[in-house]
Amino acid sequence: MGVSLTKGQKISLTKSDGGGLTKVTLGLGWDQKKAKGFFGALTGGGAIDLDSSCVLLDDSGQLVDTVWYQQLRSKDGSIQHTGDNVTGKGDGDDEQIIVDLSAVPATVKYLFFTINSFTGQSFEKIENAFCRLVDNSTNTELARYNLTGGGTNTAQIMAKVYRHEGEWKMHAIGEGSNGKTFHELLPALRSVL
Repeated sequence: MGVSLTKGQKISLTKSDGGGLTKVTLGLGWDQKKAKGFFGALTGGGAIDLDSSCVLLDDSGQLVDTVWYQQLRSKDGSIQHTGDNVTGKGDGDDEQIIVDLSAVPATVKYLFFTINSFTGQSFEKIENAFCRLVDNSTNTELARYNLTGGGTNTAQIMAKVYRHEGEWKMHAIGEGSNGKTFHELLPALRSVL
């Protein structure tokens, strides 16, 4: 059973047997909020396109690489995005970012996971939104962060995975922000190193 994350919570990514995780998947899922229309019929509020990104920073906060819908693979191949879902339709994860932690270059200290509303709607218009971290070797959900009710922002800094004393740790940040892509979030990312 995974940990239900709350804003600011930190967890270690060490397995219960003491070994470190080597491959994890960050999953993002959402549904568009339905509004009651004329005579109670359900109507949609237009397509909502959420985008997941992984921003790689070095020890000084300088951008090393990014994985997002316009670059589905990190330059070194350690991180892979499964592709852009522009509607949130379907069950389970709508987008995934798969990370081979053992292959992330030593120059990378921080992996930031961000969510952006590319179409500009705020998180209050999204239902059943979540972000989760899965151990790929066992397909076990390690942690889940509920995005529903995320307020009037159009972006969310979800979490950072970072190196600390030879192991990877995760810090659930959960900070709302604004921006259609990760580019607009870089100053906010650097403020939480």
